[in-house]
Amino acid sequence: MAGFFGLFDYEKEGPGIQKDAPKKKTFIVFLEMIKINFWKFIPISLVYLALSLPVFTNGIANVGITHVARNTARDKHSFGMSDFFETIKKNWKQSLIAGIINVLITALDLFAARFYYLTYTQTNSFFYLVGLSIALSLLMIFGFAQYYMWTMIITFDLKLSAIYKNSFKLAIANLWRNLLVSILLLLTYAVYFLLIYFIPYPIVWVIVGILALCTLPTYRFLMIQFAAFPAIKKYMIDPYYEEHPDSDIEKRRSLGLMD
Repeated sequence: MAGFFGLFDYEKEGPGIQKDAPKKKTFIVFLEMIKINFWKFIPISLVYLALSLPVFTNGIANVGITHVARNTARDKHSFGMSDFFETIKKNWKQSLIAGIINVLITALDLFAARFYYLTYTQTNSFFYLVGLSIALSLLMIFGFAQYYMWTMIITFDLKLSAIYKNSFKLAIANLWRNLLVSILLLLTYAVYFLLIYFIPYPIVWVIVGILALCTLPTYRFLMIQFAAFPAIKKYMIDPYYEEHPDSDIEKRRSLGLMD
């Protein structure tokens, strides 16, 4: 069995970072990863979008791209498309169910938010304003929970109920990082939108649109990993290995989980 969490079931090793190399700031590391993997990320982004189009298959697309993003963020070599599809093959059942559940919950929450908003505008009732606030808050927390959900599916051998439970806990426990990542993602989307809005040339719209399709999916999941994985490590992985210090030493070292 490849570790209690299933985290180390990978035989393909990457080059890693030299032990004595000076540590760089997270933002610099993130930009370097984007630069190094730019061309590899393009086909992954496009396949991800194609798999996500039916909506209910979004879950299996999420686990594939999450695996690539997690390995990249952990400085562990990823073979791109082959790892993408191999991860889907291993986790398709659980990720498909989670994807369908997420679509249904999101749709119900959006319906509730719309109902409360329209009713509030018509009645000016404080009750409906409270309902709208609760619906939007739940929608935000549920969105944050999905930052962790897909990483847990590919990392741990857990039931889906436990994955949801832990995802919601981390969504709250790591709230400030979740907010920061969300703000940065929104700013990125805003840049693309403003380029199209303020530059009135169709050729620019086409270029920006193609660039967005080719880069934004992997960019988004890689950024999420910089917020999600440290929290998963802190609250789930580290406590286990404090009780089992001699488990998977070499595998943990190869993934950068120990010196």
